[in-house]
Order: sequence, then C-alpha cells, then structure tokens
Amino acid sequence: MTTEPAGPPAAFPEARGREKGYDKKAVDEFLARARTAFEAGGEPLTAADVRRVAFPLVRRGYVISSVDAALGRIEDAFAARERETAVSDLGAHAWVGKTRETAQVVLDRLSRPRGRRFDRVSMLRYGYRVDEVDLVADKVSRFIESGESVTVEQVRSVAFRMQRGGYRETQVDAVLDSVVEIMLAVT
Repeated sequence: MTTEPAGPPAAFPEARGREKGYDKKAVDEFLARARTAFEAGGEPLTAADVRRVAFPLVRRGYVISSVDAALGRIEDAFAARERETAVSDLGAHAWVGKTRETAQVVLDRLSRPRGRRFDRVSMLRYGYRVDEVDLVADKVSRFIESGESVTVEQVRSVAFRMQRGGYRETQVDAVLDSVVEIMLAVT
C-alpha cells in the first residue's frame, strides 16, 4: 500500500470551524518576500513594512495570533538590523537623538487633554473609542516619561472598540506605530 506524500507541513495552524484566519497564500508570499529581503538583500523591506502588512481573512486560513506572533519576531529582527545600520552610519549619539525627538513628538501628542488628543470623526461615523484610547495613551506617556512597564507586544496587540464620533483611527494607529518604533530603537 502506498500513500501520496503530503506537501510540506503548514507554516501555522489552520483556523477551524467558523473562525476565519489569514489567507495562507498571502501570508506565505509575504514571509518568502521578507526572508529574501532579510537574508539576500532582495526587495527593500523595513520593520515598518512588516508592522503594517495586512492579509485577507478567509475560512480555513492561518490562525491570526500565530501569524501575528511570527510577524512580531520578524519585525524585531528587521528593527535590530536597522538600528545597527543607523548606529554604524550616524553614530550612537545621533541615533539616540533621533529616537528622543520621535519620543518627544509622541509625548507632546499624548499630553493633550483627555478627549482631545486626536482628531474626531463626525458623529455619523465610527472611530476608536475615546476613553479606551486615552487609557492606553496615559500608559504609553508614563512609559516614555518614567519607564513604566509596557511591552512592545502590548502596544502591537492593543485593540479598541468603536464609537460614533470617536478618534480618527489613522492618527491613533500612526502614534502607536511610532511608539513601537521607539521601543524597538531602545531595546
């Protein structure tokens, strides 16, 4: 009795039942592209590119949390290489100065009064829930100012509910991306 050889094992577990996951082909193609960029200097790819990648949701796709964890590790690797390159090109003093400037811009934004830290969408549209964003903003501010414990994974995985007239998503997401960049720059 012979059996057909199974293909290569799946890179990630598959979503089951009604749960959707990331489209396998899209994930596999991006991971191949990232590997080539990292190992062979292929198409330029940055830590920010890894952080911003999005995949379609489909039935029987890859489990989201597993892919997101792998993407976090890949982003960390790209960020470490970018930091090393910048320090060798600019020097450690310039790198630290640039990171401090970014941190100050973020801190200035987050120091605004609660409820007015970001632009709001109209009352007819949905945006991020203001009280939840302000809570995270307070915690991030304390991290930048005094080193309160916050991990990169906590910032990467933060999710907000929606509300009419909430904060504009693109602004909040941009600030959170900057926070991740700051955290990766100093670790």
